[in-house]
Amino acid sequence: MKKLEDYVTSILDFPEEGIIFRDVTTILEDPDGLTIAVDGVRQMLEGVEYDSVIGPESRGFIFGVPVAYAEHKGFIPVRKKGKLPREVLSADYALEYGKATVEIHKDSIRPGQKVVIIDDLIATGGTIEAIIKLIEELGGEVVKICFIMELAGLKGREKLSGYDVESLITYEGK
Repeated sequence: MKKLEDYVTSILDFPEEGIIFRDVTTILEDPDGLTIAVDGVRQMLEGVEYDSVIGPESRGFIFGVPVAYAEHKGFIPVRKKGKLPREVLSADYALEYGKATVEIHKDSIRPGQKVVIIDDLIATGGTIEAIIKLIEELGGEVVKICFIMELAGLKGREKLSGYDVESLITYEGK
């Protein structure tokens, strides 16, 4: 059987020269790749006590929802600014050129609620760092953070020190 890494397409010089883009969509396109990814995250969560899965827009939805479904947990979306219809809490995070904002419904997390965050990729860690801030401001507790892929050269894990972070695939470069 193939390994999860075998389902990732690496594209040289995208979006600019010297960058290797790791394309997660080829995992999704193959039923075996998708199964390996979702089952791999579920294995990361064995023995972890949690109430809900949180996934950032948009690829966190793709991997978080099937895990939540299989584990009979609720799914809480974190979205880009202006996309959620109820009262929200917002957090900004840095981009290479500027900033972005993520939001969560204020009533989606109860004090003491234990959550896991699932996303496709950790690069600089800024998005997840902002999401953790939102969760903790609402009184929630992040008990695990799961990624499909990690770009270790961007040192995003350092921003998440103090949290249980795990990735199915780790690429040493950027």
